[in-house]
Amino acid sequence: MRVIGIDPGTARTGWGVVEFNNGMLKSIDFGYIKTTPRQPKEERLKKIYEDLLVVVRNKMPDDMAIEKIFFNINVKTALSVGQARGVCLLVAAIAGIPAYEYNTSEVKSIITGYGRATKEEVASKVKGLLQLEKMPKPDDVTDALAIAATHILLKGTCKNV
Repeated sequence: MRVIGIDPGTARTGWGVVEFNNGMLKSIDFGYIKTTPRQPKEERLKKIYEDLLVVVRNKMPDDMAIEKIFFNINVKTALSVGQARGVCLLVAAIAGIPAYEYNTSEVKSIITGYGRATKEEVASKVKGLLQLEKMPKPDDVTDALAIAATHILLKGTCKNV
């Protein structure tokens, strides 16, 4: 099973492809799509769409796992993230892969055993779980890998982790 995890955002959309094979989780590839505030909003969303579609077509995941929006005090940020999320979900639909949503506390709980874990704790567990030499940067990438790993763990295909 191969899953692409997505941490959506307008400035940076993190992505990470994780595969479960022969009883092990393995990172296939990861990165992020960066836009700048100087670009018009529609151009930023277009870049996320085009770049993510290339990644999905090249890495051929079976599923997409994406972070749910955490609605906090900053409504403007929530709306912007929601737009980026919509573009990512559109990529999944166009690529013909199912998309699954996970909230942050659920990902933290599955990866670390504690729903209020810090970003550093999640990154450390992701590094160990995926046997990475160093922690991926920025945090959006680590979060995307954690979301992908969470999906695999919750689908019950990974028993030994």
